[in-house]
Amino acid sequence: MTALPLTTLPTATATATATATATATAAAARRTLRTHREGPVLTVELNDPEQGNAVTDALLDDLLTVLQEQDPDVRVLVLAGSGDDFCLGGDRGEFTRQLAHDPRGGDIRLTGLKARRVCDALTTNPAVTIARVHGKAIGAGFALALACDLRVGSEDATFRLPELALGLPTAWGGLLPRLISEVGAARVRDIVLTGRAITAAEAQSLSILQRVVPAHELDAAVAEWARPIVRRPQAALRVTKTLLNSLSAASRLADVSALDAELMAAVVTESHHARGTG
Repeated sequence: MTALPLTTLPTATATATATATATATAAAARRTLRTHREGPVLTVELNDPEQGNAVTDALLDDLLTVLQEQDPDVRVLVLAGSGDDFCLGGDRGEFTRQLAHDPRGGDIRLTGLKARRVCDALTTNPAVTIARVHGKAIGAGFALALACDLRVGSEDATFRLPELALGLPTAWGGLLPRLISEVGAARVRDIVLTGRAITAAEAQSLSILQRVVPAHELDAAVAEWARPIVRRPQAALRVTKTLLNSLSAASRLADVSALDAELMAAVVTESHHARGTG
């Protein structure tokens, strides 16, 4: 991604009595995102490259904060990832820690609810959301990209849903109904049941991506999409997005993704208890 003067969104907030030095130290120690605003275009970059931008509870909190506090003058929101990959999915280590804290799966359930809120906030965002995908987009990373209106990927981009191989249901952020709506049920069965990697070229043929470009052209492709969008009258743009979302949702015969958090918590806790008694 082209180097930009990005501002850091810390996961910790300063209390009224905290000093400026303490606040800066906490922010530097616990950042998960970088944001950059250029006129009506807001770029939000997942910023934990050492961990493959893994989706953690803290990252979900930060994404919710950005999306909920978004300036109404933002017309385009770009979701990107730092480092070699867009996002390698959920942090499995955090699952283990959450189970240790609450063996009944309450923490996992709460994280699942946050995931649903984040993905819904991307889909229903008043701005047009663009996923800028490079490298791997796995599991939760796949879901975050799919929640965006427009998706452009580099030629080396790949997508994968390995949840079954990991003993998990494909239940995160409303991914399945979105994927079936975009791709079709028969093809989704292949993607989910095999867990195979999908190349950028195949992803475009399946409408997971709308554009594929060489890696060095990703920023130009995003700008090419954003340029006409930011000139559209704001009210017309917002209403048109709402119409597109409503018509897309109407094509889903049964969207049970509200159960994602419950299903994930149930499977993870059952597997955990089975290992403990085996």
